Amino acid sequence: MFEILKNFEAKFGGLKKKGLRIEGLSMIDPKRKKHVIVICKPFLFDNRQLPKTYEGLDIKAKIAGGLPEEFKSTKNNKPAYVWAPQHFELFVDRCAPEIKERLGNPKMSRKEMLDALAFGDFEAHKKKAKQLMTEGKVPPFKLN
Repeated sequence: MFEILKNFEAKFGGLKKKGLRIEGLSMIDPKRKKHVIVICKPFLFDNRQLPKTYEGLDIKAKIAGGLPEEFKSTKNNKPAYVWAPQHFELFVDRCAPEIKERLGNPKMSRKEMLDALAFGDFEAHKKKAKQLMTEGKVPPFKLN
């Protein structure tokens, strides 16, 4: 198991200069002995550079630092779904030049920025979020 972590660090360690921290292995389900690789990264990070799984282990990501204003919304004094797709869209529309600069690609399209910030695939995230809302697992949100 530690060999997998060592390989992960060797392969993705270069992303540390972009703010990635590899925190190590964690057991998330003792009954099934399910482990994950835990990482920490800034919000403004190109998530397309990281896999969802690595050698059979899921990647559990935490966000370092605060979130932009678009993600701190409430509805009727109740917390809204933080990762609602429109939050990503509002943030990208407001901060496109800063996002392009921080991610090091001045020619990024809006779609590329959304994909980079929304866990690697914005349309897949949008579909999953809509499904979670339909199932009542997240508070309702408005789709654009």
